[in-house]
Amino acid sequence: MGFTTHIPTLSTFDMLPFFTLPQTSTVVASDSSSIMQAVAVCGITWLLWKFFRGWVVVSSMDNLPGPPSDSWLFGNLRQLLALDSMPFQDHLVDKYPGIALLRGGLGSKILYVFDPDALHHVLVKDQQTYEEGRFFTRTNALLFGQSLLATLGDHHRKQRKMLNPVFSPKHMRYMLPIFYDVGHLLAQAIDKRVSSQPTELDIATWMGRAALEFMGQAGLGYSLDPLIQDKPDEYAVALKSFSYANARSGLPRRLLPYFPTIRFAGIGHWILSHFPHYGVRTLVNVSDVLWKRSCEIYADKKAAIEGGGTLGQQVGDGKDIMSILMAANMEASGEDKLDEQELIAQMSTLILAGMDTTSNALCLILTHLAEHPDIQQELREEILNSGADKGLEFDTLMNLPLLEAVCRETLRLDAPLAQVFRETRKDIILPLDHPIRGRDGSLIHEILVPKDTVVVAGLMNCNRYQALWGEDAKEWKPKRWLAPLPESLTEAKIPGVYSNLMTFLGGGRSCIGFKFSQMEMKVVLSLLLSKFTFEKSPQRVFWNLGAVRYPSVAGYGAKACLPMKIGLYKGDGN
Repeated sequence: MGFTTHIPTLSTFDMLPFFTLPQTSTVVASDSSSIMQAVAVCGITWLLWKFFRGWVVVSSMDNLPGPPSDSWLFGNLRQLLALDSMPFQDHLVDKYPGIALLRGGLGSKILYVFDPDALHHVLVKDQQTYEEGRFFTRTNALLFGQSLLATLGDHHRKQRKMLNPVFSPKHMRYMLPIFYDVGHLLAQAIDKRVSSQPTELDIATWMGRAALEFMGQAGLGYSLDPLIQDKPDEYAVALKSFSYANARSGLPRRLLPYFPTIRFAGIGHWILSHFPHYGVRTLVNVSDVLWKRSCEIYADKKAAIEGGGTLGQQVGDGKDIMSILMAANMEASGEDKLDEQELIAQMSTLILAGMDTTSNALCLILTHLAEHPDIQQELREEILNSGADKGLEFDTLMNLPLLEAVCRETLRLDAPLAQVFRETRKDIILPLDHPIRGRDGSLIHEILVPKDTVVVAGLMNCNRYQALWGEDAKEWKPKRWLAPLPESLTEAKIPGVYSNLMTFLGGGRSCIGFKFSQMEMKVVLSLLLSKFTFEKSPQRVFWNLGAVRYPSVAGYGAKACLPMKIGLYKGDGN
């Protein structure tokens, strides 16, 4: 797969207005000049209209409540996308009734939504109108190819139809032994570094390495990080650097789709690799490494499948996601079959989508358990009494009550993904289940959302909305899940795919691998908590709200790091 770009060239006739031509050509030159002037005027007018209509055109959205614009150039985008944006997120969920009007670049209007009924329309009922943001799909296509995160409409549904079976609970049961194998390697690696006294380790590094190996073995059928030894791998290093670079490229990523269509070779690649932003240059380098290695892995697996019966020699005995997917694709009918470029694009995309989200969710869970040692011990006892430290069947592991409650509560309060962006493909009415008060004091029952409006679905804030969850919505209380939930929540009909939460989204673009993520978290927690204790480090930790939430200690924007004191669990006398 190579970069391609289309560069306009000037022919002799394009240059006619700039030359003095013979008298016989005066009329032609005059006509050409008039046409070019008209085109230029139309182009400039279109650009001015596109960029300034947000201020000029009055719409019903102007009456919606919302915070003042932070700047004319960026609107509220810097506040929304900043790594230290939690105060702004708190302001939105505390001050506005599930709907707010924000400003984007050059005064454009952004509809911010965290009301569950409105989210249902955006993500489920009218999802064909509220499509994935163009900047998101185009940059993903630019960096990784036509994967699940880069396609829309029927193309996306076709890919998802092919992928759904390998993420089903039935297939998760087959892969559980692989998860336990990796989990035991992680426990051994940490055990080698912990002495008789609590030892401070960077738990973010270990959760990241483990998540990479889970995705490597269960996703690709390849070992990407042996864990028990430090063995650098170019592919693994590239994957680990993606999150940091992506977090620092929130605003620049919105410019990349306006560059020429670029693949992986040629002048377009040179332009991007010299882009005046460290994060963008790193993303380009990462995409090069990932594509090259993904092609190699794909070729090996294809040869194994076509050779007949040799997949058992690979990690996971051919039960990994890509092996099953490739075999199913070979048997698919013509209209359902994915081309090789799409299959290769899925590889890095699936790993990147599953690696940082799950590893940082585990970091958050362990942080909360370190802050609540009583719950940590109670959970440890549940794990030991059930035998989860030795390995459980899928259904038993997934239904341990306190383990499930701890995972749910952390995913509720600290959703790794704060928000997602959508864009309206046509004018549409967004009905409101409960009317809200407009700026002029009138009651608003519905909102006319014009075509090309950016809509932000506030996933994290729906999970922390006091109108749904009660006054303790911003507190970490896992035992809330062991009692009946508030009636205000159960009647709200949250459109998420998982447990009244928006963490894994809802609708046709919901997280396809959320069962994979849940199983990974529970295997890791059951093996680590049965063997180790976790305490907070005195070092201050900053939680960055980037594309995926992650911890750092050297300030916002620094590389991921979560120091934590880890000790050996010695039983009741520990």
